[in-house]
Amino acid sequence: MSTSIPIIVALSGIFALLYLVIRTKLHAFVALLLVSLLVGIGAGMPLQNVLISIQIGLGSTLGFVAVIVGLGAMFGQMLEVSGGAEKIASSLIKRYGEKKAPLALSLTGFLIAIPVFFDVGFILLVPIIYGLARRSGRSLLYYGIPLLAGLAVTHSFIPPTPGPVAVAELIGADIGWVILFGTLAGIPAMIIAGPLFGKFISNRIHISIPEYMNSEERDSEDHDQDSPSLKVLIGIILVPLFLILLNTLSSLLLPQDLAIYHLLTFIGHPIVALLIATLLSFYFLGVRLGYSRQEVQFIANKALEPAGIIILVTGAGGVFKQVLMDSGVGNELAGLMIASSLPSLLLAFLIAAIVRIAQGSATVAMITTASLLAPLISDLGYTGPQLGLFVIAIASGSTILSHVNDSGFWLVNRYLGMDVKDTLRSWTIMETLIALVGFSVVLLLSLFMM
Repeated sequence: MSTSIPIIVALSGIFALLYLVIRTKLHAFVALLLVSLLVGIGAGMPLQNVLISIQIGLGSTLGFVAVIVGLGAMFGQMLEVSGGAEKIASSLIKRYGEKKAPLALSLTGFLIAIPVFFDVGFILLVPIIYGLARRSGRSLLYYGIPLLAGLAVTHSFIPPTPGPVAVAELIGADIGWVILFGTLAGIPAMIIAGPLFGKFISNRIHISIPEYMNSEERDSEDHDQDSPSLKVLIGIILVPLFLILLNTLSSLLLPQDLAIYHLLTFIGHPIVALLIATLLSFYFLGVRLGYSRQEVQFIANKALEPAGIIILVTGAGGVFKQVLMDSGVGNELAGLMIASSLPSLLLAFLIAAIVRIAQGSATVAMITTASLLAPLISDLGYTGPQLGLFVIAIASGSTILSHVNDSGFWLVNRYLGMDVKDTLRSWTIMETLIALVGFSVVLLLSLFMM
């Protein structure tokens, strides 16, 4: 096969994917499967082999991702139902005072988005923003941007949120390194795009509570008596992160013939760590608060409804990667990218950014980019911390320039009562700052890791 043909096939597949998602509004899961079929056929694979690649790609990806996303969704639903999200926010604001409320809200968003989906976390906490703005007379952006920055950083950078988990699985990165580098890149990104930018933009755009949201306002104090203590809430959220990081450190520091090494790598595996956290949430955020076992089961079942969509899209991304590799297209692309003068991390960031801007979904941008780059990363022989940096580079690119084709853009637009222009000046710039600061930290860390 001519060298140019695989490149043409790959590029045609990418453009077809973007066209199907953007113009025809075809669901990303169906679009990824269809494009995977067409790429395999276009690359000259036997028809039966295309189907085998689809089965292998879907099964190998979902064997890990489905468990992580499913457990994470149940964990997050328990936090939502128990009122734990509002409790964390109100407790931090009380502790640090209203003058430091933007920083407290950023930290709240950062913690809440670990088990809770971005949009759910924002909707849960927006009444607190309304209350603070009403008391202080400040623009909603003074409080809203810090909260959104904390939520957005964790949503894109830190497992067990679906995006970074999917990318880590597709390129073979260790979740522990992703958590470590996601935190190192995410904290400065959160501070700059959150409290600092929030203060700047709120002095230039005054946004009041939209009248159509007044009827939806909830009292953020309603949950104080019924929710568990702040220590219990934060403890449960940090348990899986601590265990996963412990696993990564034990792999670096302990001999593999020790029993303690095997124990730590077992309980620190993302599946076991998140299972432990989910069981703790069932008890401390469910049974201890008076929920019956049947009610806890109902809450867990409800959590799997939105998780199912993410699981399927992630699986379809695994199919796309597998077809690219099995058809030989991936190897040809890898050779082309290796010959490129662009550094591999910059290439990852730019591809993710282009896909994100074109079709809007950060998760789809992450999965598509990871699928395309998996052969390149494999050929370059990157391991350990280097793969972790690739995940954050892709996550940074997929965060940039959220605009009118992103559902998050319209969620913020509605709840903060802004027009499109002001949403672009605030939310879009905030997302771009997160992307640029996060990638800058990745480049800095790469000086020591690559």
